Amino acid sequence: MRAVIQRVSKASVTIENKVFSKINKGLLVLLGVGLIDSEEDVQWLVKKIASMRLFPSDKGNVDLSIIDIDAEILVISQFTLFASTKKGNRPSFLHSAKPDVAKPLYEKFVVELEKTIQKPVQTGVFGADMQVDLCNDGPITICVDTKNKE
Repeated sequence: MRAVIQRVSKASVTIENKVFSKINKGLLVLLGVGLIDSEEDVQWLVKKIASMRLFPSDKGNVDLSIIDIDAEILVISQFTLFASTKKGNRPSFLHSAKPDVAKPLYEKFVVELEKTIQKPVQTGVFGADMQVDLCNDGPITICVDTKNKE
């Protein structure tokens, strides 16, 4: 799995010209599911995101997690995170999992994240044409790959 994690002051997703979901202060997570991803990747990534210290404390150090500050999370499916640009100018998505594999893992990720942070996680709609609006706070953007553990 690959995730792009952005600390945001607000974020929303619009589908068919209607705001589907939105958050205030928290994390926007763009989540891609690859061909060889499994529930083990889900568990590792959930733990990593929930524990990642991306928010400032009273002292100004960036040392608090999403759980520490009781902030919100918006998760958006993003198969393009597995794009290969090795040949030519048109990206290939052969390393992205097909929807019948990716959707259950995406849904499992959301459920496990909700259990871990003990609050609802906002989402888009898997496979939908979505417009994501965000205000990146910091800016802080972190890329994580479960296969490289980074």
